Amino acid sequence: MKSVLIPLAPGFEEIEALTVIDILRRGEVNVIVAGIMGGPVEGRSRIQVIPDTTLEEVNPDDLDMIVLPGGQPGSNHLREDLKVRAIIKALAEKDKYTAAICAAPTVLSSLGLLDGKNVTSHPSVEKDLTMTNYTQDRVVIDGKVVTSRSPGTAMEFAMTLLEILCGKEVMERVNEGVLARLG
Repeated sequence: MKSVLIPLAPGFEEIEALTVIDILRRGEVNVIVAGIMGGPVEGRSRIQVIPDTTLEEVNPDDLDMIVLPGGQPGSNHLREDLKVRAIIKALAEKDKYTAAICAAPTVLSSLGLLDGKNVTSHPSVEKDLTMTNYTQDRVVIDGKVVTSRSPGTAMEFAMTLLEILCGKEVMERVNEGVLARLG
């Protein structure tokens, strides 16, 4: 079974986090939702989510992918968190997937993981991704890096991640119940 970490920080974008969590779990992916601190985490729209665990309890060796939800100030908190940064670096060094949506590609960029890559993000942070080949595509895959634009692209992003992790058949099976417009 594939294992994915979704770290939550105060001010995360709820649509982006919860859509990915839901779709991946429908595909029977082990999704670990970890707060950067203990207790419930409040998103940008004041929705509180109770994580499964904290980042301190996560072992990067057990992960196949990390998915960073956007939102502000959530993305800034993820970028500043040393444990988040260490997990991202560990996965990148092991050629595992790193994925980010909305403002969260700035976290990957701050670690040099997007240099020379084809990427996308929310338009508000495009100026922060100067070392990249920026595109306005809704979801972009470049090697082991997956980026997406906004809450409005969260379903496509989630389905893309599910296909990467479990294959097209599983993604299509999940979409039979969801009826997302893809492609």
